[in-house]
Amino acid sequence: QVQLVESGGGSAQAGGSLRLSCSASGYTYSTPCMGWFRQAPGKEREGVAAIVTGDRPWYSDSVKGRFTISQDNAKKTLYLQMNILKPEDTAVYYCAAGRGYCYSGGKIFADTYRYWGQGTQVTVSS
Repeated sequence: QVQLVESGGGSAQAGGSLRLSCSASGYTYSTPCMGWFRQAPGKEREGVAAIVTGDRPWYSDSVKGRFTISQDNAKKTLYLQMNILKPEDTAVYYCAAGRGYCYSGGKIFADTYRYWGQGTQVTVSS
């Protein structure tokens, strides 16, 4: 089992920045795929960014160039630095972990991510 706890959400104005953190505990070495997803009201959950140690991170087209995913394996913590925020970034952001096909060919394999955090709200005002 893996437990994930997000923090760092909140409110920001358009053009501002926020940094999300995800603290992992439990059987973490069984879940090399680490990622961030988000779900806005009335919309489906979508992948935002993902990372596997030793591989290039994956980003959705909507956040590429603005968001940066990183991880500190020693601290078992995943981060999402969000810059140049836009109102359309408003959503509940979830940290997720899994094992298997993490991402490839510009696509994230959401079904790989078995473990999820409780989510943290990000609200961006114009």
